Amino acid sequence: MRRLCFLLGVLQLLAAATAVYKQWIPNTNFETASNWDKGRVPCASNVVRFEENQVVSVFVSVPHTLTDMYLPLNGELVLAAGAGFAAFDGSWDPGCDSGATVRFSDAEHHAWFDPTLWQPVSPSGEFESSRHIFSVDEERVPCHYDDVIFQPETSFRVNVDSSQQVIHLRSVSLMGQELSSPEAWTTYLRGPSAALQFHGNGTLQVTGSGCVDKSGCACGNTLDGHRICAALLRASGGQCPAPACRSPLQPLGHCCPICGATINLDFMPDFDLQKYQNRLVQTLLSQPKYTGMQMAISKVQKEQTFLGVIPRSSTPVIQIVLIHEGTGVQTSSTVEQLAADIMEDIAQHGEALGISSGKMEVATGNALSEQVGNHALSTITTGTVLGLLFSLLFLGGILFLHRKGKLRLPALCLPQLWDRVEDPAPPAPGSEKGFDNPMFDVEPPRADPGEETPQEMAHRDHPVFYLNPLYDANETET
Repeated sequence: MRRLCFLLGVLQLLAAATAVYKQWIPNTNFETASNWDKGRVPCASNVVRFEENQVVSVFVSVPHTLTDMYLPLNGELVLAAGAGFAAFDGSWDPGCDSGATVRFSDAEHHAWFDPTLWQPVSPSGEFESSRHIFSVDEERVPCHYDDVIFQPETSFRVNVDSSQQVIHLRSVSLMGQELSSPEAWTTYLRGPSAALQFHGNGTLQVTGSGCVDKSGCACGNTLDGHRICAALLRASGGQCPAPACRSPLQPLGHCCPICGATINLDFMPDFDLQKYQNRLVQTLLSQPKYTGMQMAISKVQKEQTFLGVIPRSSTPVIQIVLIHEGTGVQTSSTVEQLAADIMEDIAQHGEALGISSGKMEVATGNALSEQVGNHALSTITTGTVLGLLFSLLFLGGILFLHRKGKLRLPALCLPQLWDRVEDPAPPAPGSEKGFDNPMFDVEPPRADPGEETPQEMAHRDHPVFYLNPLYDANETET
């Protein structure tokens, strides 16, 4: 029994090591100054006002004294041990504006798919930061196999509008309690607080299962990529910052082009994403010459196209994105060198690592030759596609005019297989059955073999008679 408990404990530790925890940042606590229109917590001589139609859950952690308070029709106050409200006795409070009304701010705009409202944390809820690893924008919000944490002793309200019918999660932690089974989550949704905390057309679903594929799992937020980018670029009016390089790259799952490098890996069944990430961090990124370098590595669905234009299907690849915190010629050289070192490592150890092939693209401030090469390749590809399209349009136009009778095309005779067989030799001139006509030195016209001439038809229908000068019909009658 002890061995079984020990084994279960080890499995739980391994699951925690590979799980990804993301914590929701905003809250609707009474003691959070940013939740009030005055930018401060109400004091004794203030009047607290919640809008009548405001839907909100508010956590109160300490006692408060107020002059008056107007509550919403649909809301709740969650009181911690010892927390509560008391009426102001009218004594002088030097640090409080007498009679001022303080309003609780609207929390409806806090959206689930806003990357700025999430942060990666450890299983204990502590902020987890890595100077070597970052995430593309779509993976900064909870993915389908992630664990979500709402901080203990906090209230919140989040808009879960989504283009997905169901937002899958491994687990959700609320008020210090982890809900990691579909049954436990369903029970919580039936309670009074869930409707005050979650709103919108999306549906959260706890599965209790993480990613079991050691090569990694795609995040699953592609359908809501536009929501993620809209929230991320709201402050800049929906515009990406101007890149410092001439031909920036667009990583999959990222909102804006980058100056750096991308490497796409085709992998084999024995590829282990977590082990390979650890290898790159320990053997390359930890070197002093790569200080300031950051890497994002994950499995993504890369769209396959026909002629580079028509979508055909998608295939999973491992995407590596390399960026540098700084700028300048030295920074560009560092990015190129790291990308080249990764490709060299793949060439030497790729088969042992479960990598079948890799493709690198670099876009940096001084990599002009690489950018020009990429641009020329893009130009050639675009020209080829446009040439094929124009050729098809031209042939289609000719065929259309020919069908309408406005254009006559010369007959085109193509040799057939049976035409290669030798034709029988024509009969010798002497073998023809006939004679020369002394009266006419002109060959009579030949009718088609299958047709009968009028003379032949007449001979068949009407017998031909002629007179015999040696025969007298009268004598016969006598």
